[in-house]
Amino acid sequence: MFDWPDPLCEASAMDSSRYLQSLDADFTLLRTAAHAAGLDAPVPSCPGWTVTDLVRHVAEVYLHKTLAMQLGEFPGDWPPNFEGQPPLELLDHTYAGLVEELTTRGPDAPAPTWYKPEPTVSFWFRRMAQETVIHRIDAELAARAVTGQAVSPIPDDIAADGVGEVLIRFLGYGSSTWPEEFAALKGPRLERPGGDDTVLVETANVSWTVSPRPDHVDVHTGTDGDVHAVVGGDPAPLLTWLWGRGEEGVWWTGDQAWADYLRRLLVATTQ
Repeated sequence: MFDWPDPLCEASAMDSSRYLQSLDADFTLLRTAAHAAGLDAPVPSCPGWTVTDLVRHVAEVYLHKTLAMQLGEFPGDWPPNFEGQPPLELLDHTYAGLVEELTTRGPDAPAPTWYKPEPTVSFWFRRMAQETVIHRIDAELAARAVTGQAVSPIPDDIAADGVGEVLIRFLGYGSSTWPEEFAALKGPRLERPGGDDTVLVETANVSWTVSPRPDHVDVHTGTDGDVHAVVGGDPAPLLTWLWGRGEEGVWWTGDQAWADYLRRLLVATTQ
């Protein structure tokens, strides 16, 4: 039995209107970057993907969540066949449908989610905002390789919120809910049986203790346990590091093997 945090009490949870504002801004940046890069351009942060693959993935995510809210359950027979549909037009269409569903229902309406403590539309306000900011970075990295244009900054409040989300909901909750994915961790495990090994993550005056266990990862706010490494940085670079989008601006102290272990744990629980 695992005691998951009340979503309303998470350190960085924000109002749904802020998530919607972020979603809109990052969608616009994503689309602009995808057009500037060209649909055939490679995406450096997603090896093997072109911009077309990225755009279709985001469109697929938007449509999946829209249908889940409409149906009251996750759609079966997935994914649909998007071949032959112009990628940017598809992106526009699915985004419009997502926003309509979010704003029509409102954050307190019930909705199927994969995070059982929060079975409401508010979960998707947050998740879609965070999904979009990361893939906006992907699109802008593709555009930068073609045009040299800079990658837009991530606002500190959105980035800090995203750090909390990926640590608590993906790493902590996900490692316990989908043990088969956690079991697919690549490389050696470092935790000691019965030990209190931890990695501390710090940003914007908030810290999270990450405690690997043999069959899951405990994550909670604050500092606790036998800290082997501390990983920190300003919110935006820390968020992109946690999602495997670069290391610039992130620092660590202690045992580098444990800092690397944190990244390996994240890879296993965010695929």
